[in-house]
Amino acid sequence: MATIKIDIVTAERSVFSEEVDIVIAPGIDGELGILPRHTPLMTALKPGEIIARKGTDEYSLVVSGGFLEVRPERVIILADSVERAEEIDISRAEEAKRRAEQRMTEKYEPGFDAARVEATLQRALARMKVAERHRKRRRRL
Repeated sequence: MATIKIDIVTAERSVFSEEVDIVIAPGIDGELGILPRHTPLMTALKPGEIIARKGTDEYSLVVSGGFLEVRPERVIILADSVERAEEIDISRAEEAKRRAEQRMTEKYEPGFDAARVEATLQRALARMKVAERHRKRRRRL
């Protein structure tokens, strides 16, 4: 079966590089499923989960945003930040969510940046979702 190479990088490091069967990513207009020999495209990413599957193995990462480029034999993700599911600190994500929700109630303060607070909330929710899904999957094994 054909595979597709996926490279996920941030400004600081290369996070993930593997040959996989399928990549699922949170595109700005919806989830994308990318198979080998996919039509080339480029899109922005929203906060969410990136899933890469190879056979019965599944790799799960959370991305805070960035860009995805698809070439026929390669997927390149330039991420603002990315964490592997097993690296996520759930209590830290829950605290970030709580702080963002609290800030949303104080939005009439001088210097309030609604877009930034909303982005923080979305990142925290994505991190919590990926970590919880990873934890449930590990319990089944």
